[in-house]
Formats: sequence, structure tokens, C-alpha cells
Amino acid sequence: MDKPNAPLTDFRAARFDWTHARAFLVTAETGSFSAAARALNMSQPTLGRQVAAFEAELGVTLFDRVPRGLSLTPAGLDLLPHIRAMGAAATQAARVASGQATTLEGSVTLSVSEIVAAYYLAPVLSALRRSAPGLQIEVLVSNEASDLRRREADVAIRSFRPTQPDLIARKLRSEAVYLYAAKDYAATLGPDSAHADLSRADFIGYDSGPRLRAALSTLGLEVAERQFMRLSNSHLVVADMLCAGFGVGILPERVAAQMGDLVRVGSYPPIHYDLWAVAHRELRTSARIRALFDSLVQYITV
Repeated sequence: MDKPNAPLTDFRAARFDWTHARAFLVTAETGSFSAAARALNMSQPTLGRQVAAFEAELGVTLFDRVPRGLSLTPAGLDLLPHIRAMGAAATQAARVASGQATTLEGSVTLSVSEIVAAYYLAPVLSALRRSAPGLQIEVLVSNEASDLRRREADVAIRSFRPTQPDLIARKLRSEAVYLYAAKDYAATLGPDSAHADLSRADFIGYDSGPRLRAALSTLGLEVAERQFMRLSNSHLVVADMLCAGFGVGILPERVAAQMGDLVRVGSYPPIHYDLWAVAHRELRTSARIRALFDSLVQYITV
């Protein structure tokens, strides 16, 4: 037999189902199963089963049948204000989530490499400042790929297309990478930069490992490991070394064009790679992330 005045602490909270609790709440507030079913746009038998399931979960009787409909038991009366507060909290949570999805205010994190941060982002950030002044952009600069699935960033620009199915990617542009050197240094390698003798050149690289040398080998250029005289894992430091005349290195054509006295050396074809804007699937529901992503597409694709 039920204990009408059982304390709320006796309820089996571990098996609590909000769908059933909502059925109880609407039934209590409308006074009948039929009115509650209409309010929740479901059949009366379905609603009745949800209320009965809620009573079974809690181990109490919540309603008594009376001639004019339903009457709350003492346990139901005791429970009602708590469930009503939960309903209000759920409504507020939905409003907050909706605001987060539609507002262009708050923070959003963009992960990019040093080169992209220094030479590609200015028009993107300037445009967002005009169109979404309440948006705070945090630029996370790293030459390692951030893990969007772990939310290390909201959006990233990568030099490869992601393979994870839960990421959304858009190709921004293709880049051509050539060999460059400072004019004065190039002049020491031959009569003109196009015919530079790179067999006696010093090279500047991100490392002296096989990947870069293999890429150069595909161009017909065999570079010995000992020729890599300056190394740095920083893209910008490598670019500064090139400008300072320390040797020959690779740079995207767009970046080299903004760096003053650098000249292309050798008559080798370019190495190509693509830039991709990448975001988590929240891109589809968050106005903040969508605004940043769309701005990257608009201003870096050109």
C-alpha cells in the first residue's frame, strides 16, 4: 500500500524521467488527462501511461480520480512545486541555448598556424569587427593541428582536409610554394636567381628530416641533410632567416610577395597544398561559429 505522505527523499531519483515528470506537471496544472494530452499534442492513453510510469518510478500515487476529474494526492501536492521549478528551469535552459545559438556575442576560438595568423587574418578580423562587434575572437596560434573534437578550438584553418566524419570542412584556396632567398644571398649562387646553383646553397628549414628533402626531391632537387644550416619549428623565424640572407627556404608565394627583397631561386615547379576551414558540427547551430567560418571563406578564398 502507498504511503501518501512519504517524504520526497524516498523517491527513486536514479530512475527519474523528465518526459514522465512533464506529463505529471501538465496533468496537475490542467486537471485532467484529456486536457493535458491536448496541451502536449499526444493521445490520452499515451499521456496516461507516462503518468503511470512516473508513479511507478517514484513508488507513490500522485492522482486520485474524483467525479470532476483528477485530484492530487498529498504526495502529488508535495511533489508539484519541485517539478514546477524543474519545468521553469528547463524553459530557461532552452531560452539560454537558443540565445547562444542565435546571438553574435561572446567568444569563439580560431586555431591557425603562424603564417596564416600573420598573413591571412587581418581582413577576416577587420570584417568581423564591423559586422559582429560583440564577437570576441581568440586566435590560438600553433603549428600543430588542434583537436576540434575535444573543443581545443571552435574553428581551425588547416593545410590538409580532415577525415573525421563529424567535422565540417570547406576548401579556402590552393597555395603554391616556391624556393626563395634574399636578393643578396641569391646573387652569390649564380648570375641570376633563376639559374642559382643550389648544390652549394645553405638551406633553412623547419627540420632537416626526410619529409622536406623528399618533397624537394620530387622537384628534381636533391638536398643533403648537411645543407640545412638553420632550422626552426617557427614558420615566422624561418621567414625572418630568409629575409636576413641566411640561405634558401620554402614559402607560399602569397607570403613571399609581402616580404620585400625575397626572390624566387631556381626554375623549379611549385609544391602545392590547400587551405581548409574546419569546424565541428556545431557550425550548423551556432551563429557565432558560423559568422567566423563564413568570414574565413569570404576573405581567404579570394
